[in-house]
Amino acid sequence: MRLILVVILAISSCFSTYAQSLRLHPDTAVVTSGQVTIQGQPVTYSVKTGTQPVWNEQGEMIAYLFYTYYERTQVKDRAARPLVFSFNGGPGSASIWMHIAYTGPKVLQVDAEGYPLQPYGVKDNPHSILDVADIVYVDPVNTGYSRMVPGKDGKMPDSKTFFGINADVKYLAGWMNTFVGRTQRWASPKYIIGESYGGTRVMGLAHELQNQQWMYLNGVIMVSPADYKVLRQGGPVSSALYLPYYHATAWHHKKLSADMQAKTLEQLLPEAEQFAINTLLPALAKGSSLPEKEKDQIAAQMSKYTGLSKEVILQHHLDVPDRFFWKELLRSEGYTVGRLDSRYKGIDKYDAGIQPDYNAELSSWLHSFTPALQVFLRDQLQFKTDLKYNVFGPVQPWDFENDNTRDQLRLAMAQNPYLQVLVQSGYYDGGTTYFSGKFTAWQADPGGRFKDRFHFKGYPSGHMMYLRAEDLKKSNEDLRNFILQTLPGKSAAKY
Repeated sequence: MRLILVVILAISSCFSTYAQSLRLHPDTAVVTSGQVTIQGQPVTYSVKTGTQPVWNEQGEMIAYLFYTYYERTQVKDRAARPLVFSFNGGPGSASIWMHIAYTGPKVLQVDAEGYPLQPYGVKDNPHSILDVADIVYVDPVNTGYSRMVPGKDGKMPDSKTFFGINADVKYLAGWMNTFVGRTQRWASPKYIIGESYGGTRVMGLAHELQNQQWMYLNGVIMVSPADYKVLRQGGPVSSALYLPYYHATAWHHKKLSADMQAKTLEQLLPEAEQFAINTLLPALAKGSSLPEKEKDQIAAQMSKYTGLSKEVILQHHLDVPDRFFWKELLRSEGYTVGRLDSRYKGIDKYDAGIQPDYNAELSSWLHSFTPALQVFLRDQLQFKTDLKYNVFGPVQPWDFENDNTRDQLRLAMAQNPYLQVLVQSGYYDGGTTYFSGKFTAWQADPGGRFKDRFHFKGYPSGHMMYLRAEDLKKSNEDLRNFILQTLPGKSAAKY
């Protein structure tokens, strides 16, 4: 559908003032409009694409964030309409991924399994959640077109203000407060969705928004969440959580026994999950104290689940590294499997080695996403600048210390009876495994008081499960139902 252009001039022209220094104006926007058919019904909307300042505690501008805000038009009761803030992860990733491939009204032109197609571009998304919720896609500092702003002395702000678990949620919560005020959405039910590291981000944001901005939420959605208490610490727990993912990937590539291959993933995975928790985890914890006979038996069982030989499993003392798995599973066929989506195959210089030369899935995604976004922003949203769009931006070193986001999520849920959580994961994601997503929910609520407020949905896809056409439809439907079911109506927030 053709977009109709309207330009908003904020303070001064979007691009002319800062053109010579390759900077965007920190407070400006371009507005366009469009229409998309969702679930058979026409949905008209406006799109505001622009920048909004980040203020420090002294009221000084220290950065600006680039955002794209989709708002359904012809709505009778704006106050009752949900608002979703969407973040990706990295850390250092822009919001491009979910913006033009998952929840928005436009998605990539890719094949049914998510592989690149030319000509690059986007098409209508008949599954978008825009029929039930407005969405704002946010690029954190140094991602997308978002940048720091020099002070009166010409110096840039301290990078520690932005690049860390706690710094990140603090300034983003403040920015969201400003956005909600400017758009007059304080009365709206609010949701935050984060993919990958964005899962850590939204767990922390739930607490920060409620306790520092007094902004209460109806839902937190974690898409393929990265739990850095697992990923960064390693050890028996981290290793054991990989086993069900290995099992799923081996099944996809038909490396299991005939009886296992005859089952569906849903039939297959519960057994592997129980083995990982009840057998593999304590065995890894025992280390050298594990009896050799028991070690051999467990290795044989792991071989059945993973498609790897018992010999290589024993050579790793049951602790098979993920990088080795990606290299080993299809080694005899001359392929590697992708990290974030193990349906993807890669080709290395040598079949030998302990890890792939490159990430086959990420190379494929960048192949299709980067040009498509450039076309979409410039041609359809009419946002034109020579500034480089950072799909992945310079945000290192990132401060991972004092990661209390799990407990912050639990506390936010305790404080807010309305708040519910949805985890969405792909079974073939080897970067942030689906079983780790379940584990995060268990650890966030160890007492089980909020079991009925945690929800999990799995898909036969990878990290970005929405790239697969069938799962684009299913994951959006799951998200739509979650939003509709967490609207409290006239019920009060109380226990």
